Amino acid sequence: MEMKLDIPEYDSKNGLPSHWSPGFAITVAGVANEMHIKANKEGLISLAVQLLTLAQDDVPIGRHYHYDEHTCLEDGSMGLVVEKV
Repeated sequence: MEMKLDIPEYDSKNGLPSHWSPGFAITVAGVANEMHIKANKEGLISLAVQLLTLAQDDVPIGRHYHYDEHTCLEDGSMGLVVEKV
């Protein structure tokens, strides 16, 4: 399977862009000592685009995406931070 994704370029003035595919759904839950990320197809594609955006050479160390139920995760989800190191 081949999939083409538009990966936005990092803009130091505006920070990391967050693009979400229509209909995305993502849940993050802690189970024992593991984090579970559950997402539909649109949610997985959205996360993939954001991870590839974060991986760009122009993105400085320490930049991160913060996900929580108030911004993009389903109700009851735990917060999640993905940071470039």
